[in-house]
Amino acid sequence: MILRRVARPLLAAIFISGGIGALRDTQGHAKAAEPFLTESFDKLEGVVPESVPRDPATLVRIDAAVKVGAGLALAAGKAPRLASLLLLGSLVPTTLAAHRFWEVKEPAERQQQQIQFIKNAGLAGGLLLAAADTAGKPSLGWRAKRAASKTEKRAEKLAKKAEKAITK
Repeated sequence: MILRRVARPLLAAIFISGGIGALRDTQGHAKAAEPFLTESFDKLEGVVPESVPRDPATLVRIDAAVKVGAGLALAAGKAPRLASLLLLGSLVPTTLAAHRFWEVKEPAERQQQQIQFIKNAGLAGGLLLAAADTAGKPSLGWRAKRAASKTEKRAEKLAKKAEKAITK
């Protein structure tokens, strides 16, 4: 459908652009993310495996790679549901790290961060829609229910045949 061919690249564009920007200025993004990352790792001490990198620059690079890779996949329509979920998984911590408007004292900066936070919430909504989009095909849940219903009807028919055979 033409709508998907237009909407997916439009939705993906901000993630691809943001990922490229983070790769170009990894240190700047890492500095901005560091307080959030430190706080998060402190709260999750013992929960997050030691093998997970804690260096902000490394995490920014990983996040940027996810944004570029999943953004390109979404734009191209390749595994769009998975790509949308990956982007959503990247968007949430990015938003919480970069747009903590509730901590900003200066009114103009607070308003700017709140706008960015709400924009990202809107993007999250778009990603949820994209993740749920089955491109006109029935969902896995619907297909499973239908298969179960068909199997149940077949079993009932077989049971009736068996009953008739026994009573003869």
